[in-house]
Amino acid sequence: MRSSSKSLQDGKVKGETTPVSVLFAVSEIYPWVKTGGLADVACYLPQALREIGMDVRVVVPAYRSLMAQIHDYRVCTETRLPEAGIRYRLLEIMLPDSQVPVYLVDIPELYDRPGGPYTDPGGTEWPDNALRYAQFCRVIVAMTLNQAGLHWHPDLLHCNDWHTGLAPALLKAGGSNQPVVFTIHNLAYQGNFPYEIFRLLRLPAGFWSSESMEFYGSMSFIKGGLVYADRLITVSPSYALEITTPEYGNSMDGLLVHRQETLSGILNGVDYRHWDPRHDPFIWHHYWTDSLDIRRLNKLELQEELGLDRNPDAVLLSHISRLTGQKGIDLILYGLTDLLPDRNVQMVVLGTGESVYETGLLTAASARLGQVAVCMYFNEGLAHRIQASADILLMPSRFEPCGLTQLYALRYGNIPVVCTTGGLADTIIDVNEQTLSAGTASGFRFPDPTTSSLVTAFRRALDMCRSPGPGWHNLLRSAMQKDFSWNNSARRYAVLYDELVRVSPSRPAVQSHRTIPSDPGPVPGW
Repeated sequence: MRSSSKSLQDGKVKGETTPVSVLFAVSEIYPWVKTGGLADVACYLPQALREIGMDVRVVVPAYRSLMAQIHDYRVCTETRLPEAGIRYRLLEIMLPDSQVPVYLVDIPELYDRPGGPYTDPGGTEWPDNALRYAQFCRVIVAMTLNQAGLHWHPDLLHCNDWHTGLAPALLKAGGSNQPVVFTIHNLAYQGNFPYEIFRLLRLPAGFWSSESMEFYGSMSFIKGGLVYADRLITVSPSYALEITTPEYGNSMDGLLVHRQETLSGILNGVDYRHWDPRHDPFIWHHYWTDSLDIRRLNKLELQEELGLDRNPDAVLLSHISRLTGQKGIDLILYGLTDLLPDRNVQMVVLGTGESVYETGLLTAASARLGQVAVCMYFNEGLAHRIQASADILLMPSRFEPCGLTQLYALRYGNIPVVCTTGGLADTIIDVNEQTLSAGTASGFRFPDPTTSSLVTAFRRALDMCRSPGPGWHNLLRSAMQKDFSWNNSARRYAVLYDELVRVSPSRPAVQSHRTIPSDPGPVPGW
């Protein structure tokens, strides 16, 4: 029997599913190109789905930085997008250590450039991002409809975040009944562009409508996914509820309330083949719940690596994140005096972001030499070593769709202190007498994204960490044995895919009576 959508909400997977083929469309993928957790999801979820029998294939733009890392790709096809007048190649390579094919959309004039996937080397967004991801979406649609020369097409299209939001709109407006899933990884990033860009992209006139992709006088890529996809998924159940409110909905809450019956949350997961202190190749000393004393040796090694005072008894705080207001780095900066009450508390920060926060952290590090280490870059190996060495993870996010850092931290015994929001609320069980007794506690939660609330929760964690007796080690053992495997998430996605493939979508494509010129001419400067 086919499982109901409610089973996705309450975490129960019932019945059997039939393996389906899926095109997983995404703008970044680990290990080749990564700006955040989306890249991890694009790497690990398709692998988990493959392992339960799904034919999942990933498509991603062929950025210069990605192409510089690969050499054994196969050219599948070279063809043209008729409506865009642009040629592209599809290259195929296998995701490392997996059976997951990855298709690279090779359009040199759009993707062969320095910098990151979305920004130039100086951190400024590429001015033609709308064009870059509109053409990517057109290729996604061609692949879905078996018009890209692959002689393969999926049973279902799975799109992720605003960069792929135009694909469901183009697919459905073109009359296709192909099932589409759209995952919202962060609603704050919407891909909004002015009307002039909408005209230059030569999109269907009907898209410029409040019932379609028009959004307060702009075109919104993410709204294409929210309006046209058959099912909307967030990366945690709590975030699925939060984004239907004005506080978290980023002005999309009305639409999401309207589509609430199609909206649910599936937690992201962890690939424990890559994130486990028992065999992690990035850390110095392997350990587990029965050898926690060895963990202290990693702390000494990290202190040496980062120039912190060498002190095995110091309580080491960590923050691994983009340095933005969403992540609450300002709360950490404002509370620094209380978070570092003496020289026996140290802190390490890994990440880049807004210049005001980078400057504040560098100032703090220079004023507290040997006590604060700030690493203004991202290094995968260092992230692993911090998780294996730190005692407390500070994660005071104002909102957090899911969060992966706290899931990695649990496995390594780096106890999270988190604001009770989104995926943090779904994954961290607060320390209290009942949860400690039951062996379910995994961290310290606080209700409001304020410095005072963060400091109060931190003091609870610090007091417990410094207290004699088995309490802290018992908490570490409880946290480290939590299971957030991608296997669990993949089974829920499999049920969802099975539902959609078995039942053809009946919702008609949205149309509009507004008209605009269908061929505005060439795109100047693009």
